[in-house]
Amino acid sequence: MNTYLSRHLETKLLESAARYPAVVITGPRQVGKTSLVKAIQTRLGRPSVYLDLEYPEDQNKLSNPALFFEHMQEQVVIIDEVQRMPELFPVLRAVIDRYRQPGRFILLGSASPDIIRDSSESLAGRVAYLELMPLSAIELPGLPYSQLWLRGGFPESVLAASEADSLDWRENFIQTYLERDLPLLGLKADPMLVRRLWTMLAHLNGQLLNLESLSRSLGITSPTVRRYMDFLESAFLITRLAPYAWNTKKRLVKSPKVFLRDTGLLHSLLSIQDYGQLLGHPSLGSSWEAYVFQQIRSLQSPRTELHFYRTQDGAEADLIVAQGGIPKAVAEIKFSTSPKPSRGFYEVMQDLGLAQGYLICPVESSYPLSGRVTVLSYRELGRVLG
Repeated sequence: MNTYLSRHLETKLLESAARYPAVVITGPRQVGKTSLVKAIQTRLGRPSVYLDLEYPEDQNKLSNPALFFEHMQEQVVIIDEVQRMPELFPVLRAVIDRYRQPGRFILLGSASPDIIRDSSESLAGRVAYLELMPLSAIELPGLPYSQLWLRGGFPESVLAASEADSLDWRENFIQTYLERDLPLLGLKADPMLVRRLWTMLAHLNGQLLNLESLSRSLGITSPTVRRYMDFLESAFLITRLAPYAWNTKKRLVKSPKVFLRDTGLLHSLLSIQDYGQLLGHPSLGSSWEAYVFQQIRSLQSPRTELHFYRTQDGAEADLIVAQGGIPKAVAEIKFSTSPKPSRGFYEVMQDLGLAQGYLICPVESSYPLSGRVTVLSYRELGRVLG
C-alpha cells in the first residue's frame, strides 16, 4: 500500500512547526509518521532535509552534529528514529538557543521512553509534542466501521487487499516488535514471555488490572510485570485507564483498566481472523469498548481527561470525560442496537451530578432513550467530548 492518506494531525503539525523550534512526533512503528512528514515537507515554508537514523549513512552525517546543524541552519532538519542517538538532544538545545527560529527540527520517534525523557530534559520550552495514533474513523470516511474495528488502524493492516493479508501483516508486526523493536527500546526479556504477557492482556482487555494475578500466571515478580507493561505502554501498544476519583465520598475501585491500543492487534492476539468470528467471540463486548475508546481518544483535546467509574457497591460507567477534574460527560459502551442503562449507570450520574448520559452503540443515528439518556451512534462520538 503506497497511497498516502491525509492525517488528522497534519494541521496541528504545521501549526506547531510555525511556533516551536522543534516538534517531536511519537507513535508506534508503521503508524505513518514518516509518510505524514514527507507529505507536508513542501508546506513547511522552506527547504528541508530528511535523515533516517536506521541507515548508517545518515547516522554518519551526524558524526559532528553541531557542524551539520549549523550547515543546515536555513533548512528544516527532519530526523527519523531519533531515539537511536539520544546524545543529540543536548546538542539540539545548544543549536536552538544559538539560533532560535520556529520549525528548525522535526523529530520522529517510535515511542521510545528515552526520547521523551531526554527531550524533556534538554528541550524544555523549545519543543511541542504530538502523538500520531493509528488511523481513526474520521480519517477513513466511507470505510465500514466493521473493517476498521476488525483490522485496527495501522495503515498497512486496515487497507490491505484481503483479510488474510491484513492478518499476515499484523502477525509480522507483533513478531517484529517482540524480537526487534522492544529490545531496541531497552526491554531485556525473553520475547516468548513478553508475548505471553501481551496475549494475557488481550484476554484481560477492558478489565481491571491485577498485577499479582499476572505475576502468578507468568511466574515472575509483580515489579517485573509492571516494568514489562511500562515498556508496552511506552510503545503505545497498551494503555491503562485510571478510575475517576475526584471529590467523591464513595468507596471507589482504585485499580486501572487495561486496554490494547489497537483492536487489530487485539484480534490477532486473540486468534480472531474475521468479522464472523469476532461477532461470536466472548471478547466481543470488550473489543467494542476498546474500539470506541480509541476513537474517542483520537478526537480528545489536551484539556480533557478520560476515566472510568466504579464503586465498591457496583455503580459503574465505562467512560467519564472530565476537564480539570470536573466531570462533563458519562457514557456506557454497549455492542447492542437496543441497549438499556443499568441502575448503576443512573447512580453514577447522580454521584457526579450529571443530567445527561450516553449509551454508545453500533447504531447509524442517535436517539433519546429518555430525558436523561441518549443512545449515541458510533458516528457521533465527538458529542461526548462536548
